[in-house]
Amino acid sequence: MTLRLSQEQAEALEAVAQADGVPVAEVVRSAITEHVERRRKDKAFQQRLRASLERNRRILEKLADR
Repeated sequence: MTLRLSQEQAEALEAVAQADGVPVAEVVRSAITEHVERRRKDKAFQQRLRASLERNRRILEKLADR
């Protein structure tokens, strides 16, 4: 996976990692985990996710029938 950050974001991320005494990768993984957990608890997001899953299921079923 490649992650492109602005110079400002990269510097801020490095500063946070350094202050916490952890690798940048650990800060990134932690932020992703926290973001995903917030989304899992977000009812509006869950509704959009279910709608997306249903649309994709229908599309895949159409493709499988051909």
